[in-house]
Amino acid sequence: MSERSEPPVEIAPARVGVLGGGRMGAGIAHAFLLSGSRVTVIERDQQSADAAAHRVGDSIRRSVDRDDTLDDTTLRSRFTTGTDVTAFSDCDLVVEAVPEDRVLKAHALARAESAMPAHAVLASNTSSISIDDLAADRLRPAQFLGLHFFNPVPASALVEIVHGTATSRDVIESARGWIAALGKTPIAVRDSPGFASSRLGVVLGLEAIRMLEEGVASAEDIDAAMTLGYRHPIGPLRTTDIVGLDVRLGIAEELERSFGERFAPPALLRRMVAEGTLGRKSGRGFYEWNEER
Repeated sequence: MSERSEPPVEIAPARVGVLGGGRMGAGIAHAFLLSGSRVTVIERDQQSADAAAHRVGDSIRRSVDRDDTLDDTTLRSRFTTGTDVTAFSDCDLVVEAVPEDRVLKAHALARAESAMPAHAVLASNTSSISIDDLAADRLRPAQFLGLHFFNPVPASALVEIVHGTATSRDVIESARGWIAALGKTPIAVRDSPGFASSRLGVVLGLEAIRMLEEGVASAEDIDAAMTLGYRHPIGPLRTTDIVGLDVRLGIAEELERSFGERFAPPALLRRMVAEGTLGRKSGRGFYEWNEER
């Protein structure tokens, strides 16, 4: 009888760059740090880089408090921040994590790619923008794909691997292994506006906002209908607060351009974003959030 082979041990990239150190970028950096990667976060200026360092440092501290097998000093020794993309010159993977704006992402990707070594993979954390559109200006489109992490990254078990027309099969398989090494589940999705998760999640979120706007029920009761009636872990309005109302608006606008009226953002969502009521990150959305931001 032949010996049963052991499943392969998935290993994260040795060196990872993250362009953008906001809530999402910091979460992505933290995930790769815990998996053993050396991680560099690049921001637009020193003040933003310092803020990113603080976010990641707080995440490291919380992880060490929960798991006594982790060493704070070791984790911090593998993490750096800065403002110069040339720090990506020895990375195996660079993840762009700037806000969900097509022009901003295209510019950020070009900056990252200009500094990366030829073997490295470039990924966008976009939640709705076409990977093929973003790949059109890439120097190496075969080594470009989407890695859609979810907010909050530490608590989320899923990452969408979004492959464009030109994405290499080897790159897709490498990405599957990297995501598995983070302890998360990868799903592969063909490039399509909104992919799988955003397209489905935004439909539910927008309808919940319309119901609130029409006075059908309170935010708490709308969410309870889904958490208690359909066993969703979090209701659509609380989820929108966590994602960020501005992010959800941007995704809805992107999907409306592709699919039409059914993704049109409600007036209430537009008004709240215009007022700066963005959800958890601003302290108030459909709910009050008193935690440290």
